[in-house]
Amino acid sequence: MTREEFLAEMDGLVDLEPGTLKGPEKLEDLDQWTSMAIVGFIALADTHNGTTVGPSQIAKCLTVNDLLGLAKVE
Repeated sequence: MTREEFLAEMDGLVDLEPGTLKGPEKLEDLDQWTSMAIVGFIALADTHNGTTVGPSQIAKCLTVNDLLGLAKVE
């Protein structure tokens, strides 16, 4: 999965049109960044490359780029 594909999946998690997220967006500014989106992100990271991401790691993230780093998306 490419970075763009991963971001498109992230768009879906937070109810945005594909191509909206680019990376520098602040998570606190995303209205739909909810517990359900977090669970979806954990599953997406696992599906992407088997990366296990925990809630405490996600809690330290401030931006979408931070999440991409956790999921090891290049």
